Amino acid sequence: MDNSKLKSEALAHFGVFYLIRDIFSGKKKIRDLFSKGSMDITFFALVIALLTVGIIMMFSASYVNAMYDADAEFDAYFYVKKQALFAIFGLALMIAVSHIKTDVFRDSSSVILIIALFLLVYVLINPAVIPGKEQFKRWISVPLVGTFQPSEIAKLAIIMFLAFSMERYHKLVEKTAWMMVPYIAVIGLVCILVYKENHVSGTLLILGIGVATMYFGGIKIPWYFYAGIIALVLIAGIWFVLNADKFLEGYASERIRIWLKLLTGEELTGDEATGSGWQSLQSLYAIGSGGLFGLGFGNSKQKHMYIPEPQNDFVFAVVCEELGFARAILIILLFILLVGRGFVIGLRARSRFEAMLAMGISFQVGLQAALNIAVVTSTVPNTGISLPFFSYGGTSLVMLLIEMGMVLAVSRNGERKTK
Repeated sequence: MDNSKLKSEALAHFGVFYLIRDIFSGKKKIRDLFSKGSMDITFFALVIALLTVGIIMMFSASYVNAMYDADAEFDAYFYVKKQALFAIFGLALMIAVSHIKTDVFRDSSSVILIIALFLLVYVLINPAVIPGKEQFKRWISVPLVGTFQPSEIAKLAIIMFLAFSMERYHKLVEKTAWMMVPYIAVIGLVCILVYKENHVSGTLLILGIGVATMYFGGIKIPWYFYAGIIALVLIAGIWFVLNADKFLEGYASERIRIWLKLLTGEELTGDEATGSGWQSLQSLYAIGSGGLFGLGFGNSKQKHMYIPEPQNDFVFAVVCEELGFARAILIILLFILLVGRGFVIGLRARSRFEAMLAMGISFQVGLQAALNIAVVTSTVPNTGISLPFFSYGGTSLVMLLIEMGMVLAVSRNGERKTK
């Protein structure tokens, strides 16, 4: 490869550094990085609606647990105050990010992936130890913030890198199945690092996001069929060489076994009902007792020390118990509308990168919400996936709102087709 091609590749993959250089040298002005067009109000309104309902329901789910938790300073408002502060900060970032031209995101894609990989390695070496969760290596301590999961950045990094690379090499991507190999390798590397954190749910989520984003980029469905056969052969080989208990961490295989019992209607033993199956059982009790219209806001019984940490992964069980099936369906509809509007924005985008970015982020929110609800209803094994906008977690909420800002950036005038 000659010097001109090397320079072209470096400029493409590390364009953000050239952009910074041009700003400092005066070739570009900071205002050139921002778009003044109008954003998609429908998408913005859906984000605000989900965020508002999410914080309200997270408060209702959390205040009992907070009153008896020393870590929460026995303050019923502990979780909601922190979440509200992060929401305000996240909204400010969302609006700021929505004004940034998508060319900046494109130029930053490779660098974001490198940062994500570095953090995924770092968390395995120096994880933050959380009492009661010592076996997990998912968190990094961040001064003034608390803890942060690098997998949150990894999800966005996969979408951005695939969007950037598959746009740049789209002619090769559309012509040959072998172009799947480097992308599968990148997704596989990220998945392996996340899996090493004892984060099976995060691994599955990133795998799903990667596969879907590749499809948005032009990978043909028949190619997935052949790749799937190869993957199944490899998984089967590993399964037989090791076994389920070694292939999955002990807690994960136990959760699958409990789930199969619940799915088939087999009665749990006393130890299972009060141990590994406790959270799933309490969640089902909450959903069942809510009925069609619920027990009323604040009236959940299962949040009274039955569902462990109800403000986190199982907040939707409290939603169903208090608001009932009918209103829970309305919340699911809000998620569907948000994802659908994100796809509309992507389909109207002026470039392949912008389309993949908007659709990839929207798919991520939809997939994560669907998996969380499936876990809460025991449709799939308990995997510990949070519900976007609802589950407690300040840094993950900020990251989510930044992603919403990126979708809004795609929707700005001049960044989308008019027809």
